[in-house]
Amino acid sequence: MHSVLMRSTSLDLTAADVIADPYPHFSTERRQSPVAWHEASSRWLTFDHASANEVLRERRLGRIWRDKEPVERFEPFNLLHRNQMMENEPPDHTRLRRLVAGAFARGHIERLRPRVRTLAGQLLGEVDLAGFDVVRQYAEPLPVLVIAELLGVSTELAPQLRAWSQAIVKMYEAQPSPQDEDAAIGAAQAFATAIREIARERVEHPRDDLITDLVCAGASSGSATGSAGLSEDEVVASAVLLLNAGHEASVNVFGNGLVSMLAHEISPRPEELSLCVEEMLRFDSALQLFERTATDDVRIGGVPVQKGQTIAALLGAANRDPAVFDDADSFLPTRDPNPHLAFGAGIHFCLGAPLARMELVESLGHLLLRAPKLHLVDEPRPRGTFVLRGHTSVRVGV
Repeated sequence: MHSVLMRSTSLDLTAADVIADPYPHFSTERRQSPVAWHEASSRWLTFDHASANEVLRERRLGRIWRDKEPVERFEPFNLLHRNQMMENEPPDHTRLRRLVAGAFARGHIERLRPRVRTLAGQLLGEVDLAGFDVVRQYAEPLPVLVIAELLGVSTELAPQLRAWSQAIVKMYEAQPSPQDEDAAIGAAQAFATAIREIARERVEHPRDDLITDLVCAGASSGSATGSAGLSEDEVVASAVLLLNAGHEASVNVFGNGLVSMLAHEISPRPEELSLCVEEMLRFDSALQLFERTATDDVRIGGVPVQKGQTIAALLGAANRDPAVFDDADSFLPTRDPNPHLAFGAGIHFCLGAPLARMELVESLGHLLLRAPKLHLVDEPRPRGTFVLRGHTSVRVGV
């Protein structure tokens, strides 16, 4: 199957040294070829920006959901993914994204900016700035509370939402354990039940929140476009996707970026915060891998990908490509332009990117204002996963 142009790689994405710091490994692979066949997972991997961008934008590549098996065991997990926009292609993706984006764009994000500032102040007011865990006591609770309020979920559920989300996303790793699988199934079931109850309550008693908007999108099926609205399963799946994606990126980008900044003694000025956040997104990407499946024969990075084969864009590798980013392995807080792929590209570009950017700018700015001499007081504790890269604990102080 492989010619001279079709190189194979034995890169172990589960190896401790790769998980700890994948970027030197990506650099080695990139120098040999932009795309390589990965024997261990029977799929193609991209190592440069151009090829990853092709994977994200090429319409002959799709997100093709395949139910986890045995189906009976994994049905709670499968149900949430089978019915969400991230795992579908047009026309289903178009319908789902249009309805969800329409609800998401109704002024909710800017309406929340003052609330983000208030929450940031409250959370920092509850910690001892001389020494605290900035992930567990600040970066985690803030976006969970924000996305819960946006959707209309009780903030009392926020700790449980985070626990459910962390259990579910472990299934995205290369080799989840049976214990991880059980936890993900249980979390998916509990998560769906909670959202379904709220959605049904909003049918009878609408509020000014996103779940109400999603329910209304379902009720208004058969619009002028002739497209169907959201089913109850799609409302639940969309809400869970927004809850998970709406805070996972913010938590992990904040932790990864802050560790990089403090390690290099970088403290951006207020007017530099937006550029600095983009560099946080690029330098140590929270999402490292995004997979698509060929629906027809296609060439990516000069390599022929056959119909039915899968190819994964390694986003962290793309974001360190020296052909696109000068001094790619350095954290430059005022880097501009910064065409990173941390939020993806094409039709699956992250719907929550504006919310994540706003939260990151506000939370980082508030932290640096309150603690301008912030520094690491202990070795950060990484979560130890490849696909979703982040820290479970980062202790800092002034």
